[in-house]
Amino acid sequence: MSSIAEDDDHKLVALGYKPSFKREFSNLATISFAFSIMGLCSSIATTFNTPLLLGGPASVTWCWILGSCMCFTLGSSIAEIVSAFPTCGGLYTASAQLCPPSHRAVVGWVVGWLNILGQVAGLSSTEFGLANMIWAAVSITTPNFVLTPGKTVGLFAGLLVVHGLLNSLATRHLAFATKGFVFVNLGATIVIIIVLLATTPRSEMHPPSYVFGGEGLVNQTGGWNSGIAFLLGLLSVQWTDYDATAHISEEVRRAAYAAPTAIFIAVIGTGLLGWLLNIVLILCSGPLANLPGPSGSAFLTIMALRMGIPAALFLWSFVCLTAFFVCQTALQACSRTVYAFSRDHGLPDRGYFGEVSRSTSTPLRAIWFTTILSILPGLLDLASPVAANAIFALTAMALDLSYIIPIFLRRLHANHPEVNFIPGPFYMGPGLLGWAANVTCISWTLFVCVIFSLPIAFPVTPENMNYASVITVGVIVLSGIWYILSAHRHYHGPKSNLESTHTPDDEKTYDSAHDKTEEDAGSNEVA
Repeated sequence: MSSIAEDDDHKLVALGYKPSFKREFSNLATISFAFSIMGLCSSIATTFNTPLLLGGPASVTWCWILGSCMCFTLGSSIAEIVSAFPTCGGLYTASAQLCPPSHRAVVGWVVGWLNILGQVAGLSSTEFGLANMIWAAVSITTPNFVLTPGKTVGLFAGLLVVHGLLNSLATRHLAFATKGFVFVNLGATIVIIIVLLATTPRSEMHPPSYVFGGEGLVNQTGGWNSGIAFLLGLLSVQWTDYDATAHISEEVRRAAYAAPTAIFIAVIGTGLLGWLLNIVLILCSGPLANLPGPSGSAFLTIMALRMGIPAALFLWSFVCLTAFFVCQTALQACSRTVYAFSRDHGLPDRGYFGEVSRSTSTPLRAIWFTTILSILPGLLDLASPVAANAIFALTAMALDLSYIIPIFLRRLHANHPEVNFIPGPFYMGPGLLGWAANVTCISWTLFVCVIFSLPIAFPVTPENMNYASVITVGVIVLSGIWYILSAHRHYHGPKSNLESTHTPDDEKTYDSAHDKTEEDAGSNEVA
């Protein structure tokens, strides 16, 4: 065990960083973490209304599998880069390393801010969705219950504080707890599928033409043509954090192997099992006119219709628990990104949040900064739900753009003399396979960013306008202005922190680790 940790630390030193975390995440815990961040049944529960009520049942079915196949190319491309750069900075650190030194600072700056703000918005929106899921369960049992913004925001903030406390535990406790997430996640999904099929009479199941065919294409946008209405269903499957596992790679054993493998397995598993759950939900959904129902959640209404309210609420509690795990892992990943960005002086904090607590070996300052920052978008709901939803809408577009930038740079500067990409164990090779995956995921991401920018209902009003593209472009422009006017003085891109504790032994370790990494890359290319 110690030799594995030493090898991981040598690779980290070769990338220019001193080991600061304890490597307590085993293969099972890492895979469980990757599955948990994708949510599966909870992600479907919180996004199911969008494709169903815009493009109809067939949009739910086909957009999920179409998006999953495309996301598989994205996940594979991310895994390849994570394997080469297994640091808690993830794709932020990789982006700066995959371009010439003259561009590293500005690229790292933009990608870092896109990734952090996308993760914060994602954590905030997921926690807000969990609060609404809990209140939906209350409303289905208490018809006279009146949900107010204050109740939602209060529960939302309380849940975030709980996750902040849980993330303050030592790494070994986080790793131990994370191991069980995958079983709840997959188990709840499989049980829901089985119970729905068992409790729905054959005569009340929808025909294949409704689930897969033209009968299931129901345009309810009020203005878009049926093709656009159908494609709006992609908003459900794209809403996840694919590189979250990269951000805990400094806490993972055999990180160059385990982190990318976990991403790869989770993307496949979530895509296939999620598609099956979507099919079964549509098959057993009953009349479309009755959805989403009094709870506001079509997923919960379908479960209550088929299983009865007591059984539905029992299983719904596990769906909520899965969403709880998503928030737990999302906060852990986001806090590590904040830690890495602060460590590189990307935040105006003089590295304050780039410190690790001696008592827990976790970045407590970054954890609580992230927790407080994630509460702010939810608080906006008290003043302006439009503003809050606009921040939430930032998630997918900001994260996806931060993903494809390093993938693009890796190909653009593949032969640049000042860019030395050393492949990790997870490597698709220099041939057609790697190129096809990279080009496909970049093209697809740019396409779905256009879908993300469209308003989802007509007539378009200030209340239902989609501000995602405006905010994302605004973030890029403002961060660029900030960098030009001020930040360039203190931020010079990801940089080694070995200097603060530099000794001759460190230099020997760096040299030997760097030489070994190059040898491994040579063997990979030969393979």
